[in-house]
Amino acid sequence: MSNIRNVAIIAHVDHGKTTLVDALLRQSKTKLSKEQDTQETIMDSNDLERERGITIFSKNASIEWQDTKINIIDTPGHADFGGEVERVLKLADGCLLLVDAKEGPMPQTRFVLKKALQMGHKIIVVINKIDKPGARPAWVLDKTFDLFVDLGASDETADFPVIYASAKQGKAGLEPELEKMTDITPIFDTILKFIPEPKVDPNAPLQILITTITGDDFKGRIATGRIYNGTIKTGQDVMHINRAGQMAKCRIMALMTFFGLERIEVKSAVAGDVVAIAGIPDINIGETIADLNNPIALPLLKIEEPTVKMTFSVNDSPFAGKEGEYSTSRQIRDRLHKELETDMALKVEDSPEADPTSPTGYAGQGWIVSGRGELHLAILIERLRREGYELQVSRPQVIVKEIDGQKMTPYEQVFIEVPEAHSGAVIQKLGSRHGELREMRTENGIVFLEFVIPTRGLFGYRTEFLTDTRGLGIINTMFYDYMPDPANWREREQGSLVAHETGVSNLYGLLNVQDRGVLFIGPAVQVYKGQVVGQNARSEDINVNVCREKALSNMRSKGDGKAEHFNTPKTMGLEDALEYIGDDELVEITPKNVRIRKVILDENDAKRKARGM
Repeated sequence: MSNIRNVAIIAHVDHGKTTLVDALLRQSKTKLSKEQDTQETIMDSNDLERERGITIFSKNASIEWQDTKINIIDTPGHADFGGEVERVLKLADGCLLLVDAKEGPMPQTRFVLKKALQMGHKIIVVINKIDKPGARPAWVLDKTFDLFVDLGASDETADFPVIYASAKQGKAGLEPELEKMTDITPIFDTILKFIPEPKVDPNAPLQILITTITGDDFKGRIATGRIYNGTIKTGQDVMHINRAGQMAKCRIMALMTFFGLERIEVKSAVAGDVVAIAGIPDINIGETIADLNNPIALPLLKIEEPTVKMTFSVNDSPFAGKEGEYSTSRQIRDRLHKELETDMALKVEDSPEADPTSPTGYAGQGWIVSGRGELHLAILIERLRREGYELQVSRPQVIVKEIDGQKMTPYEQVFIEVPEAHSGAVIQKLGSRHGELREMRTENGIVFLEFVIPTRGLFGYRTEFLTDTRGLGIINTMFYDYMPDPANWREREQGSLVAHETGVSNLYGLLNVQDRGVLFIGPAVQVYKGQVVGQNARSEDINVNVCREKALSNMRSKGDGKAEHFNTPKTMGLEDALEYIGDDELVEITPKNVRIRKVILDENDAKRKARGM
């Protein structure tokens, strides 16, 4: 198996993984489609990935280099998509660890490297972006070595090979001098030299561990995985072993392997390769395809538990069904359960008809969806919205666990870089949210802070952080541990401006309201009674009339007709809305709009419910 190498590329968000894969694909003369050849970040095929500049879904590519097939797996860098990282590392025998030549190892670098070291992978360190102003490769190399030591790497693992690169320019070398570099070849040479060939036995009984599921209109469910032992052929009868250990005989209808970014059908494949298989209708992630006569299951994939949950429900606002293609409970439920097939870190449960523990007591048709973080769930909601689904979601809540008879809540490790002038505001705000400052140091006018804070304390903080730091701060978080809940949580400091009638917003009505706080809508916008149209400057909610029109009369006074200034309303995107809402509010999501509303639209009904009537 010396002619196959399986390599995962791991790094923090925005350290250049996808750009490096672009350079590797192009310089290896891999054949690309006309569309792929003209675009940047070829591997980021999803619209959301291109817009945000982050990898969300892991992807496979294959490159031929000096008669060796190199299977490359591009992994997400954000800890909220750790479920993807953990399982695709099972495909690899080694990793390229990308580190930014200026920033050095970051929180998610620690997260993905820890997973790779636990699996015993050989690591090649690539110090990328050496052409960046302020690059300091020697400092970064020292910090990377310290990280390996902190994570308990063996002496052999900590003696890692180092390559310096500028992925954007498609250059790499063994020395941090850009002018001496010509192309990306040193990375290929280092992979062939240091990444071991797969330790497999082609003559042993067949074993394939499935790590990814995708759908195809013609072939049905396509399962991607690595052949650990044996060989496989098209038309072969195999044994499918599910997560419960039950076995079922199946036939391989199509066998594909990767070439470039494409899946190509082949007659057979041998141990060590990464393949995609069609013909097993009910296969799921983490299950085994085994030899028919001697079926041996591989260990199931373990994925870390979700920490944040939200209630998804059918949209029941006055505008329900007007803007979405799919809005029924059956359609939403089917789509959520379909997502479970491809996302191991997600959980979906039918919510009880009435939930006495909920502040709202909401008893509609709903589902409790749990994920690894706010971003994980926000990306799912955004994808549903773009696919034409219409729904409403509640405020995110942390998942509380009972450990040894004590209620425990998830905590996050927060890493912050902020100019010295703004550090006081950050420390004060996180302190009031039960954050504990663990480390603080200053370098060249930049303060580096490390906090441990309850996950709940971070809800709604990112927008405040950007405001407090004038957009100059960097914040990164990762799951830390389950610890006792600190209690004594402050309620939201500002209330909402709520529309008190259904109609079309009018500039005259908005001008009368704008002094009360920050508006979320402008004139000529359809609103309904109970919709949140702005944020009050004070702590209570106020019902406002944004549809009010100026009464017409034939009397004219001296000041009439003078120009009045209307402040630009604040545009609330999906993540802004999820951060903003309180326990008695919901976010209504349709393909055309994101609205915030009260759970109980009528103010009098809400007061009666509060009194228990």
